[in-house]
Amino acid sequence: QVQLVESGGGLVQPGGSLRLSCAASGSILSINTMAWYRQAPGKQRELVASITTGGSTNYADSVKGRCTVSRDNAKKTVYMQLSSLKPEDTAVYFCNVHWKLFVAEFDYWGQGTQVTVSS
Repeated sequence: QVQLVESGGGLVQPGGSLRLSCAASGSILSINTMAWYRQAPGKQRELVASITTGGSTNYADSVKGRCTVSRDNAKKTVYMQLSSLKPEDTAVYFCNVHWKLFVAEFDYWGQGTQVTVSS
């Protein structure tokens, strides 16, 4: 069983920053992509940032320049630092791990952590 546990959410003032962490456990292929998604009320879940085992990153346009995703492969943990927070960053943030093995694809999600940006 694969489990992802997020931490670091909460209430943050506009202009502030936060760091989310996601620790994975279980049988995970060493070559994978870990990512952060978010879902705001009434909106679809969207990709915020992703990082491969080799360190290649991808960011949504809405967070470029104020978001840094990183990972510790030995700890199976992914981090996301998000700064200059805006009210529109308010959402539930989900951690995801994805990998392919031959023709099969594997996708696992965390339970989500609420981030609220408000004064």
